[in-house]
Amino acid sequence: QVQLVESGGGLVQAGDSQRLSCAASGLSFSSYAMGWFRQAPGKEREFVAGIGRSGAATDYANSVKGRFTISRDNAKSTVYLQMSDLKPEDTAVYYCAADYNSGVPRSRQKNYDYWGQGTQVTVSS
Repeated sequence: QVQLVESGGGLVQAGDSQRLSCAASGLSFSSYAMGWFRQAPGKEREFVAGIGRSGAATDYANSVKGRFTISRDNAKSTVYLQMSDLKPEDTAVYYCAADYNSGVPRSRQKNYDYWGQGTQVTVSS
């Protein structure tokens, strides 16, 4: 049974930093590209960042480029999202997802096979 469990969300102030983690189990983690997505209230879920199987390739949404960093530890079956200079518009539920069919990160949701339950990030002004 595949599980992706996000953690690290919470309430922070604008300008703060926060790190999200996503622990995977029940799959061969290093065989999957991984992605982070988010969904703000009243909006569709959107791509935030992705990372290839080895960690060498990364991709970011323009809205977070330069502020967020995605990384992974294949030995721990965990993917991270380091967020800095957080803004109120970053408030959303953040989801991690696993993509088996690509070695490089992809931004389209339909490419991802497994999803976590999400963790809430709230940025106050």
